[in-house]
Amino acid sequence: MATANKNLSVYDKTTIPNSKDLRFGIVVSEWNSEITEGLFTGALEALLDCGATSENVIRWDVPGSFELTYGCKKMITDTNVDAVIAIGSVIQGETKHFDFVCSATAQGIKDLNVQFDTPVIFCVLTDNTLEQAQERSGGKHGNKGTEAAIAAIKMATLGA
Repeated sequence: MATANKNLSVYDKTTIPNSKDLRFGIVVSEWNSEITEGLFTGALEALLDCGATSENVIRWDVPGSFELTYGCKKMITDTNVDAVIAIGSVIQGETKHFDFVCSATAQGIKDLNVQFDTPVIFCVLTDNTLEQAQERSGGKHGNKGTEAAIAAIKMATLGA
């Protein structure tokens, strides 16, 4: 397990660029909201801890993870953000739906990173169980939202 020996919430603030002048978009899936709200909280707290202001963080909600690609694209084209974080949670069920949603969402976020100069950070949990998702959205493995926020800051300032 990739996160077995890692806490997703741990970062060295002295190595992170100050984000006081950066604008961030966060697009959050409403599906599995218990998980996505935890991820959003982790991302927002990390951004603020690293100097971002609440006025410079824009949140949009979309129905599910499949809709994250469109929401992120609109965020890039309709606002002036330096990075976007796509937050979602897909939990394995009894059908192949999980595979299609996960694959399409990952490919869609990848495509946005190729098409636009604004980085889009993939913060979509693709877990086998609700318990695994809880462990990665503020539980024993920390918070993937925190990790995504740090990645957004680093990518927004890449080459600066």
